[in-house]
Amino acid sequence: MVKPKGRRIGLIRLSAIGDVCHAVATVQAIQRHAPEDEITWIIGRTEAALIGDLPGINFIIFDKKLGLAGFRNVLKAIPEPFDVLLHMQVSFRANLLAAAVPAKAKWGFPKHLSKELHGLVVNRRATMPDRPHVLEGFQHFAYALGVPPFEPTWAIPIAQEDHLWVRERLTEHQPYAVIAPSASNPERNWLVDRYAALAEHLQTRGYGVVLTASPAEAEVVLAQKIVASANCDVINLAGQTSLKQLLAVVAKAGLVIAPDSGTAHMAVTQNTPTIGLYAHSNPQRTGPYKYQNLTIDAYHKNLERLKPESSKTLKWGTRLKGAQLMEDISLSQVINKVDEVLRTLQLNDDSAT
Repeated sequence: MVKPKGRRIGLIRLSAIGDVCHAVATVQAIQRHAPEDEITWIIGRTEAALIGDLPGINFIIFDKKLGLAGFRNVLKAIPEPFDVLLHMQVSFRANLLAAAVPAKAKWGFPKHLSKELHGLVVNRRATMPDRPHVLEGFQHFAYALGVPPFEPTWAIPIAQEDHLWVRERLTEHQPYAVIAPSASNPERNWLVDRYAALAEHLQTRGYGVVLTASPAEAEVVLAQKIVASANCDVINLAGQTSLKQLLAVVAKAGLVIAPDSGTAHMAVTQNTPTIGLYAHSNPQRTGPYKYQNLTIDAYHKNLERLKPESSKTLKWGTRLKGAQLMEDISLSQVINKVDEVLRTLQLNDDSAT
């Protein structure tokens, strides 16, 4: 049987890990609705290591380190214009790329969510709420293509070898919780002594504690400081996992605790309860999507304190700055939320037996 010819759909979402995870739900909803469509995703090199094996999608790697050559390489990899380009990023670099990518229709964000000349490189604008979560904004790109409303789901492949890697290291520590202490901006990290005390509490509740982080020196050092401060055993995997291995780690975890970071959103794709620690960015926009009820929100308190006159009129997505903001998230707040999750997990286990 000949497959019906569908649309040639291009997509630009280069970074970051969390946003790419959000975009996967939209892309896979389009695939379910119109499997005849051919989708090509232009993506960053790091992000491709996580999702570059999604079935049914062509990937073109954009390597920003190559400068202009990176742009040329992308354009060479596009044999003919797309019928539709979903331009799902508003950064200046992504906008430059969108301007060069050939497409008959270029869908972008509405004016109130645009910046960095985004409006100049698109000729269609998706309709979106005034203040959407990032994932909800992405969903409206699918709606613009005729996809009916959908609940986000994810099917990101994890190889058997990556599951085996986790079993070899963590089977003896079941059940376990993941603390992913590092955000991309160190200001958004919680305090070392509070992370350490949280690890001690998790162990008293019968959970192994696993630390994860990228190989970046600052993140590895932060994990080492937590291990040194904690009066309990901690499995430190900081800097030791690939992105796929990390995905396998959070997939098997009982829960994940993290500041605004890619790891938190990776955990959501695996339906792992995720406690987000937010003081600098609005969790209503960037919090772990399925677990916003578990978020510790110090952002709005700080917003009212730092910008009392404009807190209601600031551009959606405004980030706060300040090295001390995370101090407003107390240890007791996080422990109470952890205990709430563990009670729910226990109830679910009891009902299943």
